[in-house]
Amino acid sequence: MEKSIVWIDDVKVLTVNMEGLTAFKELTPIIEWQGRVIQCKVKEIQSNNKAILTLEEELPLGFDMYLKWGDKQMPIYSGAIVRTPWFDKMYDASTVSLGPDYSEFKTIFSVWAPTATRMVLHLNNDRYVMDRKEAGVWMTTVEGDWNGALYDFEVTINNQSQRVNDPNAKSMTANSGRSVVIDLKSTDPDQFRNDQKPKVEHVKDAIIYELHVRDATISQSSGVKNKGKYLGLTEIGTKTDSGYSTGLSYIKELGCTHVQLLPINDFARIDELQPNDRYNWGYDPLYYQVPEGSYATDATVPISRVLECKQMIQAFHSEGLLVILDVVFNHVFDQQSSAFETLVPGYYFRYKEDGFPSNGTGVGNDLATERKMVRKFILDCIDYWLKEYRVDGFRFDLMGIIDIETMKEIKKRCDQEKEPILLLGEGWELDTPLPAEKKATISQSHQLEGISFFNDRFRDFLKGNLFDLYDLGFVNGEGRFIEHLAQLVSGSCLENCGVQLFKRPTQSVNYVECHDNHTLWDRLELSNAGENEQTRKRMHQIATGLTIISQGIPFLHAGQEWFRTKKGDENSYISGDEINQLDWNRRVEEDKNIQWIKALISLRKQYNVFRLSSVQEIQKRLQVLKTPDPLFGYSLIGDSEEFVIFINPMKRPVKITMKKSGTWEQLISNYKRELPSMNETKRKTIAMNPLELLILKKNL
Repeated sequence: MEKSIVWIDDVKVLTVNMEGLTAFKELTPIIEWQGRVIQCKVKEIQSNNKAILTLEEELPLGFDMYLKWGDKQMPIYSGAIVRTPWFDKMYDASTVSLGPDYSEFKTIFSVWAPTATRMVLHLNNDRYVMDRKEAGVWMTTVEGDWNGALYDFEVTINNQSQRVNDPNAKSMTANSGRSVVIDLKSTDPDQFRNDQKPKVEHVKDAIIYELHVRDATISQSSGVKNKGKYLGLTEIGTKTDSGYSTGLSYIKELGCTHVQLLPINDFARIDELQPNDRYNWGYDPLYYQVPEGSYATDATVPISRVLECKQMIQAFHSEGLLVILDVVFNHVFDQQSSAFETLVPGYYFRYKEDGFPSNGTGVGNDLATERKMVRKFILDCIDYWLKEYRVDGFRFDLMGIIDIETMKEIKKRCDQEKEPILLLGEGWELDTPLPAEKKATISQSHQLEGISFFNDRFRDFLKGNLFDLYDLGFVNGEGRFIEHLAQLVSGSCLENCGVQLFKRPTQSVNYVECHDNHTLWDRLELSNAGENEQTRKRMHQIATGLTIISQGIPFLHAGQEWFRTKKGDENSYISGDEINQLDWNRRVEEDKNIQWIKALISLRKQYNVFRLSSVQEIQKRLQVLKTPDPLFGYSLIGDSEEFVIFINPMKRPVKITMKKSGTWEQLISNYKRELPSMNETKRKTIAMNPLELLILKKNL
């Protein structure tokens, strides 16, 4: 890069970097471009090597221009101008289709790069100079059938040329080497477009099971042939050596409605040619519309990852399960090497006032989702996965980084689908240069009624503060935070202690464990190290049980139902299979607990009163019962039956007296017990076991 450079940093504003500037302060700088002379004014000389100039007219971008100042001639490059509202408006290509448009007779290549002065398509071994169109789009049409062809772009910006892959590529060679033209119709499995999806009429009916593709089947005990692959989750009837179900069949039997997959788009840190050598959760995104190659049976065949990903989704649908994708629209793996930064330097990311990239995500960059072409890219990705892969929902990693308007546009697009599309995300407040009222955080949930949020209050009040490993909550602290229980079981949509998180219970994603941080079992081993294993299991059962039966959307981490452990690893994102794999032998050992979880899921699905959709319904049908602290009890009143739920968080038994007459039937308990029948007139006393969750029912 030259020592003397002029940057376009704002509309009609230039920043000059040149040594010895004070000697030029009496001279008039000019721009000569296309036979015209554009006069500049010296606004200020800030130092001997920096000056600010102003113009009377706007400068077009994407052209070679020079500033003449005395005997100096300096190139003019695009700088911070790309982050101005003027740039967003002037180069708005939101309605333009980008990426490869394939047919057997020709392929149209389109890429957005307004500040580029030249763009060349490299297609296999040929070169095609691309044409600059309106709004900074470069385009060329190449006749012929290019299915399977390799391509990338050579872009020239600020007098530098670089090769870059297409951010809208649909497949790649191994390890994101080059973009690949794909005939997408040829990647559809048989009947893929005609298969009927499972029916979930309303988001309140959702029960989510979070799963990592590799974790699900990589264990030697999984009984799966294609271990760790997309195809591993298409195999039916897989079993352990002792005959217990595993893989897809097991997940179906459990009874959840949705499988939420950790990121399956192309990500970094895995050698796709040697996928067993390293491990990654997938939160290092590279290419957002390309399925990850390490999950394919052959990453060297670009069609394999597309076809096999579709086969996996089709298999889930065939077994009655809907598919949510975990998407990472808050950061990229590496800003400097990303296709975004190469094509439009400085545009796609947020910057602080000091000119350095913001880092609210903690990984070195924050995507500027509020900018039009970043928003377009995100919407294009959502549209693509909905149409091409027929997915059923999206989970937004660090959603609090994303702006509210973008999330509204995503919801608007998803509402066009025939079936409900489930949208949920992490609404955490993060330090990024976007006003608080514009962030898609929990505190702004009232602006995003159709989107659900991970409820950290539910998590922390039940098991203790996430960031204090020895803190205790309701289930492991003998009833601590009982004052919040009524709100938690009500979907956090009723005011409690001056707080109302959500307008609707379906905005609350209730969870006590996910891929992040310790599993619940590992956490209890730390926070309640002095307790025996059986006591910790009872605590675990209450926490998981409340997750399933509370109003809102229950969320289970794969293996939670068999007390999943990661051997104490709090952040296992690259920790390998030994830590992360689903232990199907433990599934066998803890089958009794799995049956209890299945019973709770079945109960929730059978009775609508466990999944109410409005504040009004909850106020009408849910009543908190008067019980001695820290015992907690509440009733759910349906149209033809009533349920009573009691939770004893203490490590000692306690007696309670039923205050409602009737014949009550014991439905579910995390203890094996027999409850005597209760007649119509006499009150009965129930002896609650230590750390028991008990559900009773009577007909109305």
